[in-house]
Amino acid sequence: MAGIIGRKLGMTQIFSDAGAVVPVTVVEAGPCPVVQILTADKNGYNAVQLGFGAQKPKRTPRAELGHAKQAGLELAPRTLREFPVESAEPYQLGQNLTVDQFTAGDKVKVVGTTKGRGFQGVVKRHGFGGRPGSHGHPLARTPGSIGPGTNPSRVIKGRKMPGQMGAAKHTVPNLRVERVDPERNLIYIRGAVPGARNSVVYIRKM
Repeated sequence: MAGIIGRKLGMTQIFSDAGAVVPVTVVEAGPCPVVQILTADKNGYNAVQLGFGAQKPKRTPRAELGHAKQAGLELAPRTLREFPVESAEPYQLGQNLTVDQFTAGDKVKVVGTTKGRGFQGVVKRHGFGGRPGSHGHPLARTPGSIGPGTNPSRVIKGRKMPGQMGAAKHTVPNLRVERVDPERNLIYIRGAVPGARNSVVYIRKM
């Protein structure tokens, strides 16, 4: 089982057979054509390269268009992603992978890009408690002392400091597939997955 590429549509809630409310993230996944097959003999590892979406021909570099035509595709995919597999024999160029490979109850891991938060301080970025909030403390949200004294007289690497927050690759494992809708290419995943609405996510079985 390779995996699938999808587009996060947003969150909603569904009801289980027992009547419990289940929060889910709806992902429009596939169909994803197999654009390239990589084998251990030729490439050193077994993997399949899947595509998702389509680019306009006038905005597509000729190299990408030629790469897609080798798989029998008229338009170059907007997104390409390699998924490692144990054996590349079951896959063929141009083959479409859909949400049919998932069933309710499967455990998956989802990879996405988190929302960008810009430059943030330590309270929001790392969850620091801050200074006392009473009497209008002038440095309520500062990190405080950041370095040791005479020895070693420097700031230790890895210190939690203000900086860029978000807009980074993030993987969430052990998410449960609650429902699959093959007719509309939708997969309902329990809980939240990284990324904003309409962002690209990668789903793979655990």
